Amino acid sequence: MDILKKTCFVFDLDGTVYLGDTPIQGTIDFIKRNQEKKEIYFLTNNTSKNLADYVKKLAGFGLDVGQGRILSPLLPLIDYLKHQGIKYLYPVGNTSCQSFLRERMPNVVFTADANCQAVVLAYDTELTYEKLATSCLLLQRPEVHFFSTHPDLVCPSGQGPLPDTGSFVKLYEAATGRLPELVFGKPNTLILAPLLERFRQDDMVMVGDRLSTDKVLAENAGIDFILVLSGEAKREDLPALARQPALVLDDMGSLTRYPTQT
Repeated sequence: MDILKKTCFVFDLDGTVYLGDTPIQGTIDFIKRNQEKKEIYFLTNNTSKNLADYVKKLAGFGLDVGQGRILSPLLPLIDYLKHQGIKYLYPVGNTSCQSFLRERMPNVVFTADANCQAVVLAYDTELTYEKLATSCLLLQRPEVHFFSTHPDLVCPSGQGPLPDTGSFVKLYEAATGRLPELVFGKPNTLILAPLLERFRQDDMVMVGDRLSTDKVLAENAGIDFILVLSGEAKREDLPALARQPALVLDDMGSLTRYPTQT
């Protein structure tokens, strides 16, 4: 990989740019140095926050980023729901997620009535038994679609891993026998579709801390991958990989200048 030729950098967020509420300063400094030189985007599977939430969070770390630079599974989800004509749905998502769905789909109706067309499972940090029971009953009806925003089993935090949407999916499978028909977040390349339409694959690089999502997404999309060891993955995980990352760094602060890597 010749990093000098990369024009588009896609950064995972939690575990790569920050860990919970703690900034990963080396990576943040790298982004600041290169914001005016490169096309920099931020990609997250975490649907407990919407685009405005991430803009605000990044601003707290000194990064001035517009919503157009944030990629979230909520974006391809909304595009798909619109394309399929689905506007009656039951969201298993928190207030932030539901507000974003309403903002981007002003005609959406949240309902558990007979006209419900789909259950949408996000990272619901306000999950209740009532939501679980209602959505499981809806999924007893085969005509009700089941969609999930992302497959992550856990979400990193400063205190340790927390149960995420992938863990919820296992509960739904046990209770209803159903799995989501579509999962919109990484490693599904739908989340990268806007960038893959704009940039050549050779011009792009994905930076992330997770082998199961970030690395696989890069491979699925045919772009290079830089693994940072500031989050989930550890150096001892590398020997077992069939395909190695293009570059492995503690964080992006290790790149004080652009070396040419092969």
